[in-house]
Amino acid sequence: MIATMPRPAMAAGPAGHLLLPALLSRPYPAVMGVLNVTPDSFSDGGQFATPEHALAQARRMVAEGADIIDIGAESTRPYGSEPISADEELKRLQPVLADVVSLGVPVSIDSMKSAVVAWALDNGAAIANDVWGLQRDGGMAALVAARHAPIIIMHNRDSADPAIDIMQDIAAFFVRSLDIATEAGISSDHIVLDPGIGFGKTPEQSMTALARLNELSIFGLPLLVGASRKRFISTVTPSEPQQRLGGSIAAHLIAAQRGARIIRTHDVAETVQALRVAAAIRERE
Repeated sequence: MIATMPRPAMAAGPAGHLLLPALLSRPYPAVMGVLNVTPDSFSDGGQFATPEHALAQARRMVAEGADIIDIGAESTRPYGSEPISADEELKRLQPVLADVVSLGVPVSIDSMKSAVVAWALDNGAAIANDVWGLQRDGGMAALVAARHAPIIIMHNRDSADPAIDIMQDIAAFFVRSLDIATEAGISSDHIVLDPGIGFGKTPEQSMTALARLNELSIFGLPLLVGASRKRFISTVTPSEPQQRLGGSIAAHLIAAQRGARIIRTHDVAETVQALRVAAAIRERE
């Protein structure tokens, strides 16, 4: 088990109107729809790389009940992804971001580069989603603090180590990230934690992180889980990414039961339905 620590206050802040009601005020989690404007993402690479296709997908997800659209222009899949420059990332984002923002739901920018996040926040994005949890780009924390933007801090590792206790590793990573956030002046009510299912973990460790997700409640911060179409599902029932809807929903229902307040998914309509039905059933316990 993870050692306990003080629970940060969850005071309302400048961005409270964006996140806190969705995270805390209803019996089922907020749903974040994934919009990859990339040619090489593990599940939908190339499907939404043109502005027209990206906007159509964003509209579809909003109609299906997405509370947040998470737009990313660089693949961060664990195997086979190629790093790109900030200029290339911006080249992919610039034709689509304004139109997605105009749909009226909060947009998060999924990037590990502070230059990209700065541009996106200046052009209507509301949330920063850093897959390296403020620990890879030295300018990210100061930028987020200056913009008073909510930040999703995700656990990550350069490689998986099957010998470690993954929950201890996640907790230690979050402690470092939260120290960086505090030093930069990021308010605790602007922080969401993501255990990073599938990132720097064996499939077994990803399942452990889901099974023991409630241990992360010691941080007193909202939790986001994105298990959508991840490889661990295929280790249980062999399948290609787009054949993993059932496994994704199973993982997300367990995550919600164990405290997740945001679910990140490629399959918005099905996930919204599953979360709402599960919540309605629980209300009758």
